[in-house]
Amino acid sequence: MPDLHYEHPDLAGIYDLDSGWSVDRDFYLDLASGGPKQILDLGCGTGLLCDAYASLGHDVTGVDPAKAMLDVAKTRPYGPIVNWVEATAQTFKADKKFDLIVMTGHAFQVFLEDADILAVFATMRGHLAENGIIAFETRNPVVDWKGRWEGETELRSDDQAIHQSRIILQQDAKRISFETHYRFPGKTLTSFSKLLFLTRIEIEDRLRRCGLNAKAVFGSWDKQPFDDETSDEMIFIVEAI
Repeated sequence: MPDLHYEHPDLAGIYDLDSGWSVDRDFYLDLASGGPKQILDLGCGTGLLCDAYASLGHDVTGVDPAKAMLDVAKTRPYGPIVNWVEATAQTFKADKKFDLIVMTGHAFQVFLEDADILAVFATMRGHLAENGIIAFETRNPVVDWKGRWEGETELRSDDQAIHQSRIILQQDAKRISFETHYRFPGKTLTSFSKLLFLTRIEIEDRLRRCGLNAKAVFGSWDKQPFDDETSDEMIFIVEAI
């Protein structure tokens, strides 16, 4: 079912309150250093990173399947010069190649089946320029995400409080499904999400099957090596084989 977290205009409008600029965006922005580049952001969401790339003179394409998110993205200061495309990462096609392809915000984890993961990697491989790189991140499955995620927080927008609460519905070895309730003044919206948690070995196997190789895997945004037992993140830097 569609996830209202991305599809509903009211939730897209407050997305950056909980997922604004942070150290991970600094990491991805730094990957584009060294002169103008052709950049593809798959799952660009509200376009925060695309806007930052465009402000530095890069040629940017932002792809997302959710119209509500792209509607927000188009209002960014540099939104008029970004090429916004409403499409899934599995099916996106363009006539040009990209020096940098990114998938941020743990968007990789929304792909629950191997067929979708392989299709996404095939999209990346097919659009990667010579000597280009791909970067994306996913969460380390050994971490107790259920313990970290359940609970309630408060978001503030235009002097109104939005109460956000998350309930874990189901968890197994590879998937977590949960509901997030957003209580606005006068209404409540509920989104349903399911995420996949693969190991480093499983991801690297799927990359190789699509002609890609992980040349580095970091465990944190300051580029510390990934540790299977202690790292929260798996941050992949990928090249063509």
